[in-house]
Amino acid sequence: MTQIYNDKNLVVPVTKVLVEPNFITQIKTKEKEGANAIQVSFSTKKHLSKPLLGHYKELGNFQFSRDFLVDDVSSYKVGDEIKVESFAENDEVSVTGTSKGHGFSGLVKRHKFAGHHATRGTKDQERTSGSIGATGAQRVFKGTRMAGRMGGERVTVLGLKIIKIDKENNVLYIKGAIPGARNSMVMIKTEENKR
Repeated sequence: MTQIYNDKNLVVPVTKVLVEPNFITQIKTKEKEGANAIQVSFSTKKHLSKPLLGHYKELGNFQFSRDFLVDDVSSYKVGDEIKVESFAENDEVSVTGTSKGHGFSGLVKRHKFAGHHATRGTKDQERTSGSIGATGAQRVFKGTRMAGRMGGERVTVLGLKIIKIDKENNVLYIKGAIPGARNSMVMIKTEENKR
């Protein structure tokens, strides 16, 4: 994240997102695949399996592919490049990424439990769960908030705004924070779901 100044000379917190060259590698229709979508591929990989080589044909050796639902597939064709110019300033976008992993976390960190008293005979159990239910059921119910692995989940943040576009360096400046660690992969979609 960084910050830039807007027209009113106010500081705006933004996240810089590098947009790599994206290519349309497949067009899916509702009649054939069950939904109108385009498959977008990017980043190169040295060795691909034979089925993937046949799928991409002469377009290139792509490492990642993602599907985007669209209303009308007639305006797209295989081999088209999606550039940073497909976005415009002040566009509202949704950003999907994988949240930062925090490993095995306890109840206080993972579920914001308050913990117990630090005194009054508590001894070494200030951050433990306490009772997790009566003995009538003699089991732990599904969904009980307990310690476990935290983070590393797919997260979508809606309603973010593109503040600035650097077309020379293929960089988007998106207002606010987006999910994921630094240098992680994210999917950016406009709210109209057209680009």
